[in-house]
Amino acid sequence: MTEERPTLTLTETHHCACGEHDSELPELDARTIPHAIRHGAILGALGQLSPGSGLVLVAPHDPQPLLRQIDELFGDAVTISYDQRGPEAWKLRMVRS
Repeated sequence: MTEERPTLTLTETHHCACGEHDSELPELDARTIPHAIRHGAILGALGQLSPGSGLVLVAPHDPQPLLRQIDELFGDAVTISYDQRGPEAWKLRMVRS
């Protein structure tokens, strides 16, 4: 005789157990990250995003080298658009697809 087990449907709404969620895209201010680890920290943050989620990157300059790295690693899986282009800061909206 086979015992029927109840099924549980999970709806993913938030990844951690902190009880909070962002209603807008969180801002990652690269200007506060030490230069030696800046690209690694940003790429790591992008890698943790689930499809449909994103972040706004605040950079001290137009991050063209970083954008090339993102394209090499993520290809079309990350959509990037500029919200602000200097002179004090560049703000880029990055969304996983």
